[in-house]
Amino acid sequence: MELRGYITGRLVQVLIIFFVILTVLFLLFRLAPGDPVSRMVDPDMTPEDAAHLIAQLGLDQPLWKQYIFYLKNFFLGNFGVSFHYGVPVVQIIWNRLPNTILLFTTSIILSALVGVFLGKIASWHKGKKIDTWMTLGALCTHTLFLPWLALIMIWVFAYKLDWFPINGMISEDIWLDPEAGIWVKAMDVIHHMMLPLSTLFLIHFGSYLLIMRSSMLDTLKEDYILTARAKGLEEKNIRNRHAAPNAALPVVTSVGLSLAFSINGGALTETVFTWPGIGRELVFSVSNNDYPLAQASFLLIAIVVLLSNLIVDILYAYLDPRIRY
Repeated sequence: MELRGYITGRLVQVLIIFFVILTVLFLLFRLAPGDPVSRMVDPDMTPEDAAHLIAQLGLDQPLWKQYIFYLKNFFLGNFGVSFHYGVPVVQIIWNRLPNTILLFTTSIILSALVGVFLGKIASWHKGKKIDTWMTLGALCTHTLFLPWLALIMIWVFAYKLDWFPINGMISEDIWLDPEAGIWVKAMDVIHHMMLPLSTLFLIHFGSYLLIMRSSMLDTLKEDYILTARAKGLEEKNIRNRHAAPNAALPVVTSVGLSLAFSINGGALTETVFTWPGIGRELVFSVSNNDYPLAQASFLLIAIVVLLSNLIVDILYAYLDPRIRY
C-alpha cells in the first residue's frame, strides 16, 4: 500500500505540473512579440480579408476565451493547423517523431552500454593507468561543446574525407529509385546517421562512464561485497553479479531522463546536421511564430519528460524499497 500511495501522489504532482505547463505555454506564445498573421498573408491582402483570417484563427477573441478553446482542443487531440505548412500539426509531428527517436534513442542506448561497460572496468582498476585514461577521456568528451564538435565532424569526415553526407537523412536518388530494395534504403539512412550518431555518442558516453564508475566505487565498499570476497567468490563474479547490478541504479535514472529529453531532438544537433526531426522543427516553428506547431512540440516534450520522470521514480522506488519521497 505504501508504494501504491507513493505512485498516486506522484501522479497528482505530474497532473498539476502538466496543467501549469499548458497554461505557461499558452501565455508564452500569445504574449511573445511578433505577429504570425503578417507572415501568412499576402502584402496585397485587403484589411477585410486579413481581419477574416484573424477571426478564423481565433486571434480576435479575448485571451481567456482563447485559453478555454485551447484547453478544449487539447483534450480533443486537436492541435490545429500549422501556420507555415498549412497542414494539421499532428501530421507534421508524426512525420518527424520517428526520425528523432531513431537517432537519439540509438545514440543514448549505445552510449549507455559502452559507458557502463567502461565505467565498470575503470572502477575495478581504480588508481591504475587504465582508470586514469578512461576518466580523462570521459571528462574531455563530456565537456565538449556540441555544435563545435558537430561542425568539426562535418568538416573532417564529410567535407575533407568525403566519407559521409554533409546533411540530411536520405539520398533522394536512392529513395526515388523503384529498384532500390529496403536493405539499400536502410543502409542509406545509416550512412547519413553516422556523423550525428558519432557526435552524440562522444558527448554522452562519458557521463555514463563517470556515473557508473562513481557508483561502483561506492558499491564496492558495501558489506555484502566484503562478505562475497570472504566466501572466496571469484573477483569477476563479484564485479558482474553482485556489484554492477546495484551500481547501475543511478545509470538507469540517467538513461531514463536522457531518453525523455531526447524527444526534443536536440535542437542544435538536428539543426547543424539538417536532420528532419522534432528539434529542428521546434526551432523553425519558434522562429516563424508558428504557434500551433511550437505549442504541440513543447507539449509533446513536456508529456514525455513528465512521464519518464514518473516511470524512473516508480522504478527506483520498486528496486530500492528504502526510497520513498
